[in-house]
Amino acid sequence: MLIKLDPRLELAATIIESSDDAIISRSLDGTITSWNPSAERLFGYRADEIVARSILTVIPPELHDEEAMIFQRLCAGERIEHYETERMHKDGHRVPVSVAISLISDANGKAIGASEIARDVSGRRQKDEARFRLAAIVESSDDAIVGKDLNGIINSWNGGAERLFGYTESEIIGKSVLTLIPEHLQYEEPEILSRLTSNQRIDHYETQRITKSGQLVDVSLTISPVRDSRGRVIGASKVARDISERKRAQSILLESEKMAATGRMAATLAHEINNPLESLTNLAYLLANHPSLDAQARKYAQMMDAEISRTCHITRETLAFYRHNSTPSEVFVSELIENLLSLLEPRFTQRKVRLICDLEQSASVWGIASELKQVFMNLLLNAADAFDGNGEIRIRVRASTSGVHVSVSDNGFGIPEDIRRQIFEPFFSTKRNKGTGLGLWVSKGIIAKHQGQIRVRSKTSGLHRGTLFTVVLPRTATLKDEATAA
Repeated sequence: MLIKLDPRLELAATIIESSDDAIISRSLDGTITSWNPSAERLFGYRADEIVARSILTVIPPELHDEEAMIFQRLCAGERIEHYETERMHKDGHRVPVSVAISLISDANGKAIGASEIARDVSGRRQKDEARFRLAAIVESSDDAIVGKDLNGIINSWNGGAERLFGYTESEIIGKSVLTLIPEHLQYEEPEILSRLTSNQRIDHYETQRITKSGQLVDVSLTISPVRDSRGRVIGASKVARDISERKRAQSILLESEKMAATGRMAATLAHEINNPLESLTNLAYLLANHPSLDAQARKYAQMMDAEISRTCHITRETLAFYRHNSTPSEVFVSELIENLLSLLEPRFTQRKVRLICDLEQSASVWGIASELKQVFMNLLLNAADAFDGNGEIRIRVRASTSGVHVSVSDNGFGIPEDIRRQIFEPFFSTKRNKGTGLGLWVSKGIIAKHQGQIRVRSKTSGLHRGTLFTVVLPRTATLKDEATAA
């Protein structure tokens, strides 16, 4: 005799059999009473292997206490939903699952067992772990990693961004990314957004950003579009790397190359000029001593001879310097400056410069005389050019326990404050078309090589108008050590 099942029960049985989730039923004592195909796929046991065995078979030993806790909660009328735990596969490996457990009651409402629906969440857990790892990498990165939406509003901010830009997460989230972009570069943002919405990635874009303190910082940006589950671009992630040190290194290298090129050019010019100057020197000497000249003509010829000799001296000094005559020795600074003053005397006389000297004769340093001579000549010439005439230059040399202090001051026009920081940069000059802009740059390099310092103070108005350059040189330096080792 065939017994016809209630259609609702047939539908329920079909759903259980075809479900992707493992559906298990058990009695109140924990004995498994039903086991669907998904349970077999998830845990590895066939129904005929597991039915009538304890549910503890698929629960790891250290989690057996969970079963008593779950049963107590069920008896208290609670339904267990989305409870994440682990179950044991037949081959012994652990399976992360999310379970929903509820009591099974008979027609009279009496509890006779429990049903458990277990869903494999290993894939989701792996994704979660991958996200956690990624979040940890982002947070610990030395680079600034910033997220923003398509309106340019910042929505994520890592520790590297805080270190680079100075803003904490609570200070910057919700603000416009323009907060980090200098005003003169804010035109970049629309261009970047346009490229992102066209699915373009921006790699190693070098620009500048501004910190909380207002400091400009050189950065290299890598910008990628952020997409939602449908693939639509909803924002962007920016990785900003601080390249300030690299930029500074490149600038130093460029300056070194310019200095080397300038040196080669100066040496070439000096060499080419030296030969005709030798001929002019001989001709001037013959002319000055010619018996047919009257007294006035002889005076002019002697003046010409002196000026040509001075020019020859300058070219020889230039050649000596750029032929790397760089053997360190004891240099008596006051004697060196006195020789320079005698060389520059005609120029100072012409410009009506009054010299006031206070030179301590015993002051000496260990250094390269030709290089130090170039520094002090440059300072003296600059001082002479600081006024139109009738000016005053004060030169002072003093020795102390820390080293030798040399000051050169004038009462000229002074250097405006807005350009004072630039005077040691290559090719920057306050003399308009007169100067090359290399003198102070080269001088600073020479003083640094001697482990010294060069400082400037200047006023453009008032009683003490003028400029003061101070050079401090140590009495001994590694130059002495290097010479001794050689």
